[in-house]
Amino acid sequence: MGVRLILKDGVLTAVLSGEIDHHSAREIRGEIDETASRIKPKKLILDFSAVQFMDSSGIGLIMGRCKLMQMWGGQVEIVRLPSKIEKIVSLAGLDQLCTVRRGTEFEAAQ
Repeated sequence: MGVRLILKDGVLTAVLSGEIDHHSAREIRGEIDETASRIKPKKLILDFSAVQFMDSSGIGLIMGRCKLMQMWGGQVEIVRLPSKIEKIVSLAGLDQLCTVRRGTEFEAAQ
């Protein structure tokens, strides 16, 4: 479990890894929020390429970051979702709150 944060051109990318559950979501949320509060990025990208498992805590993690970014006039993109996690994100309606980019869509936008 973990998160690696990358800041480039006003965009904060959080590369998530491992399993996102109740315990890990709290730590990830803290790291993202601490950095985002200092720099107030125009966009937050949540990269799920290295996530093997996510429960409802991951949904809360995404929703909270969407609300945080909305307060600053920014946006959230969710990228590189494994198919099982993409299904959870879709069923939760998170694609209505933020932009979800499939692998090839995200690569083309870079």
